[in-house]
Amino acid sequence: MLEKRRIDGPFGPLAVWDTGGDGPAIMLLHGNSSSSRVYWRQLDGPLGRTRRLIAYDLMGHGESADAADPAAYLLPGHAKALLALVGTLGLEGATFAGWSLGGHVLLEAAPDLPQAKGFAIFGTPPVPLPAPIDRAFLPNPLLGVGFSADITREQAEGYVQAGFAPGFNDIPPFFVEDMLRTDGRARAAVAASIDPAVSRDELVVVENLKAPLAILHGERDQLVNGAYFASLKAPTLWRGAVQTLAHAGHTPQWETPAAFDSLIEAFTARG
Repeated sequence: MLEKRRIDGPFGPLAVWDTGGDGPAIMLLHGNSSSSRVYWRQLDGPLGRTRRLIAYDLMGHGESADAADPAAYLLPGHAKALLALVGTLGLEGATFAGWSLGGHVLLEAAPDLPQAKGFAIFGTPPVPLPAPIDRAFLPNPLLGVGFSADITREQAEGYVQAGFAPGFNDIPPFFVEDMLRTDGRARAAVAASIDPAVSRDELVVVENLKAPLAILHGERDQLVNGAYFASLKAPTLWRGAVQTLAHAGHTPQWETPAAFDSLIEAFTARG
């Protein structure tokens, strides 16, 4: 049964959803200017009935509190909150899956999660610092909205639409609502985190991972450059290749949930 609770973190209370159960746990991290609602098709779907899923709203997002300290919104701040939540819930040995910004939070935290069963990232190109934005991401004019503290509803609607495959129309209103709810300082901190004095070099993290790393990519992603992944050195890459989800854009967990769930299930169940 899906349970919602609030758990105190280092920067304030976090809203946490937990499907319960005794099976191997999967912790789900959402992306920039969204919330755990992006995983509703997993939490309230077949995957949530066979696996213990835990999802939480990042600080300044969804039903979690806004942070008094803006440093909470930098990648190391989000990673600190994640690690505290993992300790509170005893999830050190879980599988961790992160979408977009959530994947970058995982890469920031990964060296401090040595017992993790594995990491799955999607919509998340691991980048060195300073980041090659022009290679890792496509030249989409809406990309900058995700770094802007102040946005209009029209910008939010455009950014949300860019997060799906062209022509995908089954987008619930909450995607825009979540974006408008997000603390604008959190978006500005995403840009501020792209700094070697602030965050870890993600290529170094990936090259030194001991746990398996699954990289998923929607073939019709309008934001991330799929060709960029060919340049990665990822010794623990699951199945030795990026797993491409046909017909999906940047948000495969919502667009193609059956295919997404199948990959996450296989990754979690591997020997």
